[in-house]
Amino acid sequence: MNQNICAGLLLSVIVAGCGSPPAPPEEIVRPVRYIKLAPTGAQETRFFSGVTKAALETDLSFKVPGLITELNANVGDSVATGSLIARLDPTDYAVALREAEAGLERMRAEKRNAEAAFERTRELYENRNASRSDLDTARAMYESADAQLRAITQQLEKVRLQLSYTELKSPEACTIARRLVETNQNVSAGQPVVRVNCGKCAELRVDVPGVYIGRVVNGSDAVITLAAMPDRPMAGRVTEVGVGTEQGRSIYPVIIKLQDGCDVVRSGMAADVALTLRTDEQSNGSELVVPMVAVGEDGDGNYVFVLEPSGTNEDHYIAKRTAVVTGSPGAVGIPLTAGVSSGDLIVTAGVRRLIDGQVVTLLEPRER
Repeated sequence: MNQNICAGLLLSVIVAGCGSPPAPPEEIVRPVRYIKLAPTGAQETRFFSGVTKAALETDLSFKVPGLITELNANVGDSVATGSLIARLDPTDYAVALREAEAGLERMRAEKRNAEAAFERTRELYENRNASRSDLDTARAMYESADAQLRAITQQLEKVRLQLSYTELKSPEACTIARRLVETNQNVSAGQPVVRVNCGKCAELRVDVPGVYIGRVVNGSDAVITLAAMPDRPMAGRVTEVGVGTEQGRSIYPVIIKLQDGCDVVRSGMAADVALTLRTDEQSNGSELVVPMVAVGEDGDGNYVFVLEPSGTNEDHYIAKRTAVVTGSPGAVGIPLTAGVSSGDLIVTAGVRRLIDGQVVTLLEPRER
């Protein structure tokens, strides 16, 4: 009986071991950046990544300190030019205004008395009934009263401005992006109250490497593809081309203004931009130039990875290790004189971590 039980258990183990083999591990497809080879003397299209921003994005604040008694700002609200956004308690400034007005009236009366005294003294002096010293004293008192009147008038204008500063208004048609304070909160002068995005249409900022910035033309057209709306390309135009690097990196800011889609684009959206670079007049027109990081080197010489369609998946490519002959490095990269052809897709990042025949995907949009 025990032998039958043991035989049954052994048979179960054998059957379980003969089942379907475990599924092979899923192949990890590595994303890579690339460029499409083109003669440096010809126009070409390059793709750059960026983020949208409002034409005017700023924090609004009061010019005077005080207690917030009214706050008409909810995130997403649209405000017209001159609309009241927030108000401070005006009591202290109103009291100061009344005091300044009373001081002005008092000073006007003192000036009238000083002026009358000066006129009387001058008449007495002309009739030889007052000394020159009396005349000079009366004139000095009149001029002093006149100067004090002007000073108090300026002080009154200052207090009136401070009272008007208790109202925070929108500089133009904007949208409330963020509320930074709450009602009944004391704020100091210059403390941000709300953040607003203004302007009819958003802009896009992209960082362009130094090897390309000299070929970006102000006023040139661009095609913008938002990550949130990949099937709706939008027209753009370059409005600013940076002339200085930022944070010590060899990149330059380029601002592109959207020409359409203004009603759906919001600040902070990620996008890819296709820029047409101008002809490089210093090139001989036939060199195929790649960034220095695209070229690897080992005991067999220099090489690059050329991307070829996998044939099984339109989003997958095969990275083929290809020997190349290089020229002298220049300001825009290193020329390839043999081994590749115009139109080839060349990996530009992570070359030393790839192996020949590895399956990859394109990190940037494919050029069609």
